[in-house]
Amino acid sequence: MSQLNFSHDTELTLRAACVLVNTDRVDGERLDDMATLDDYLDGFGWTGRRDRDDAELDSVRKLRARVGKIWDHADDEERVVGQVNALLSDTRAAPWLTRHAEMPEWHLHLASIHDPLWQRMGAEMAMSLADLIRAGELRRLKICAAPDCAAVLVDLSRNRSRMFCDTGNCGNRQHVAAYRERRAHEEHD
Repeated sequence: MSQLNFSHDTELTLRAACVLVNTDRVDGERLDDMATLDDYLDGFGWTGRRDRDDAELDSVRKLRARVGKIWDHADDEERVVGQVNALLSDTRAAPWLTRHAEMPEWHLHLASIHDPLWQRMGAEMAMSLADLIRAGELRRLKICAAPDCAAVLVDLSRNRSRMFCDTGNCGNRQHVAAYRERRAHEEHD
C-alpha cells in the first residue's frame, strides 16, 4: 500500500492505465486478441458491458495510445490537463457512487455499465489522472529510467523515488551493470 492519500480505486485505475499503456511498449504487441484483453480486464476488475469483438479491441488500443501520450507529456502540466479534459469530455464522464459485493466500499463509476468498454475505461482513467493532477502529483507518471526500456510507471512510493518499471527486470539489470562498472573501475585502480 502506498503512503499517499489517493483512494483505492484511484490507485488501482492508475495501475491499470500503466499496465494498459505497457501492452505495446515492451516485447511488442501484447494486447493482440480478446483472450489477452479479457485477462487484463479481469485482472483489474473492470465491470460492465463487453462486446468481445475486433471493434472493441481496436477501441481499447486507441485508448491505450491516447493514455500513453499523457505519460509521454507528463512534464508539461498544461498539455496533460488539456489531454485529460478532452478524455473526460470525449467519454462523457458522469460520476455516480456505487459499490459491489466484491468491493463493498463506496467508489465512483464515471460511465454507465452499458457504455462501450473504451468509454468506461477512459472515463475512469481520466478521473484518476485528474486526481493526480489536483494533488500536484503529476510527476509520479514516469518513463522507465533504463536506457533500453520505454515502459511507463506510476510511482506511488512515498518519496517519488521509483525509477524502473515492473515489466521486466530493468531495476536489477541497471543495478548489476552499475556494480560491474564499479568493480571494473576498482580493478583498474
